[in-house]
Amino acid sequence: MFKPAMPSTFDMPARDYVRIILMETSHSGNIGAVARGMKNMGLGNLWLVNPASFPDETSYARAAGAADVLDGARVVASLDEAIEDCVLVMGTSARGRKVPWPVMSPADAAAQVGSYQGKGQVALVFGRENNGLSNEELQRCHVHIHIPTNPDYSSLNLGMAVQVLCYEIRMQYLRSLENQGGHSQLRAINSPDDPGWDVAPATVAELEGFFGHLEQVLERIQFHRRENPRQLMTRIRRLFQRARPDQTEVSILRGVLSAVQKCTGDQATTSKQAGNDDV
Repeated sequence: MFKPAMPSTFDMPARDYVRIILMETSHSGNIGAVARGMKNMGLGNLWLVNPASFPDETSYARAAGAADVLDGARVVASLDEAIEDCVLVMGTSARGRKVPWPVMSPADAAAQVGSYQGKGQVALVFGRENNGLSNEELQRCHVHIHIPTNPDYSSLNLGMAVQVLCYEIRMQYLRSLENQGGHSQLRAINSPDDPGWDVAPATVAELEGFFGHLEQVLERIQFHRRENPRQLMTRIRRLFQRARPDQTEVSILRGVLSAVQKCTGDQATTSKQAGNDDV
């Protein structure tokens, strides 16, 4: 029984002008794996040149929710038919050529794919599982793409190879959004200073209140002596200011300090207590 497609919104312009072409795939499960990898990265235009078996149960089972990509796949008899209306054809190759041919890394290939938006159809051609693309097929490609794998173990599964290229195309698209000032999925979120953090950074006053509270507790438990500080509070201050805690985190820390004071029977404070267990 075929697994239905998961809901999808194809957000990339490349969805409309980039086609993934598989040459004479022998194992239909690889076709399903390719469909899944394409959909993961926002692509969906799949062409199959003379596959050994398609459609079948195995390809849909391996697609894992990308049945819509398989439903829309075009099956043709030759590479000529698959690329005849394309303005750029790029083929994957792991072999060096006697006659040098333009060759790119996946990242550079993705950048070139992006530059062809609005110019026509772009084909990415992937060879057979056992021996890749033939010399004649590679000569039909404007550019070869080489994935720089470990030379001691360079064989990539077909689905993996397609995923690498689709990933680079998606990364190129996301970088273009970032450069245009749009929403970015690439920007790191490491601290309250970064967009997307859920709580505002602690203010100077909140941190100073925490440092005063902490010093008082450390003195009470005889961990810190004002008359012989040995740079303890300086280093603690540096630690927490480097950590850039948010307001909730400071409140949690002060709650811990308040709990310590309860245990020691010392409720006196030199600054307003902000400890709140309900955060």
